[in-house]
Amino acid sequence: MIRSMTAYAGNEARIGDSTLNCELRSVNHRYCDITLKLPDNLRFIETDLRAIIAAKVNRGKVECSLSVKKQAKDGQNFNVNIDAVRALLAATDAIEEHMLAPLSFSALDILAFPGIQQEPATDKSHLNEEITHLVKQTLAKFLEVREREGAQLKVLIEERCIKMQGFVVLAGHRMPEVLLLIRNKLTDKINELVAQPDFDRLEQELVFMAQKLDITEELDRLDTHITEVLRVLKEKDPVGRRLDFLMQELNREANTLGSKSTDKEMTQIAIELKVLIEQMREQIQNIE
Repeated sequence: MIRSMTAYAGNEARIGDSTLNCELRSVNHRYCDITLKLPDNLRFIETDLRAIIAAKVNRGKVECSLSVKKQAKDGQNFNVNIDAVRALLAATDAIEEHMLAPLSFSALDILAFPGIQQEPATDKSHLNEEITHLVKQTLAKFLEVREREGAQLKVLIEERCIKMQGFVVLAGHRMPEVLLLIRNKLTDKINELVAQPDFDRLEQELVFMAQKLDITEELDRLDTHITEVLRVLKEKDPVGRRLDFLMQELNREANTLGSKSTDKEMTQIAIELKVLIEQMREQIQNIE
């Protein structure tokens, strides 16, 4: 299954008196790079979440974000750590003795200070289970997006492979005509310069030139690599690296074909092949 490395998915769940939001997004990357953005009180689950994502994602820079929003309840009480309040006030008194113009602060300022409000004890085991379930649901949506985009990339690459096969066939049909044109030009040139041309020598030069300009091997390799690309696109495992390697091989053969071109049509065929290869390379950079 071809998967894109670019995707986004979001989901949320109600856990107790809180709403937990999970977001997954990714872009292309050479390897699998997972970044987790979690509230401090959820750091205990980081290792588990990283393992869950890594089991399903092979390549890409993936960012997983979790955020918690508490729901206000009627008659909600604040649990205040009085010892922490006394320690904070004592510390501020000590500091203000050295200040020329100390600033006043309110009780709300104190409540906003870390550690003043006491969070009720939570069942980490139950919380772990709920968060894991949420992340797995989000991850399933995330993979669906990757697969949908991957299916579109597959179609685009297959279309270009078929066009390349047409150009390879065209180049094979064109080559005998090219050699005939070279032969005629060379014969005419010798007839102009020499009264009695050495046709044996002419045949030797033509054979040498034909060997030098022969593109049979390049066309065979191009056809083989294109067939391999089409085969790889049908595999279930991640194939991005394999396809990237095949693009390098295709580009090498297209360059050689261009260097051996001796007329406008063959040169144009080589250019068209390179354009198609470059278009495929850009798409493949985003395949897992």
